[in-house]
Amino acid sequence: MSLLLIGIYVFVLAVFVGFEIITKIPPTLHTPLMSGANAVSGITIVGALLCIRSASPDVANLLGFFAITMAMINVVGGFLVTDRMLKMFKKRGK
Repeated sequence: MSLLLIGIYVFVLAVFVGFEIITKIPPTLHTPLMSGANAVSGITIVGALLCIRSASPDVANLLGFFAITMAMINVVGGFLVTDRMLKMFKKRGK
């Protein structure tokens, strides 16, 4: 089996497992879930930086840059949403 097919298989499996897990999470646990997703995106950023550093072909550099850009958008958006959710729990007037 080629490496590309294995990668596609793992990706599709991860999509289905992720969808099942996300749909089973109660609304009260969405904030910790967002925090965990931000940590995973941070790991993606580190991996993309390592990919850019060690890769010499232009395609790998382009994919690494794209991965960094998308992961940074995800991290910033996740922190903004998490902060907004946590503000809902603060008492008014203080």
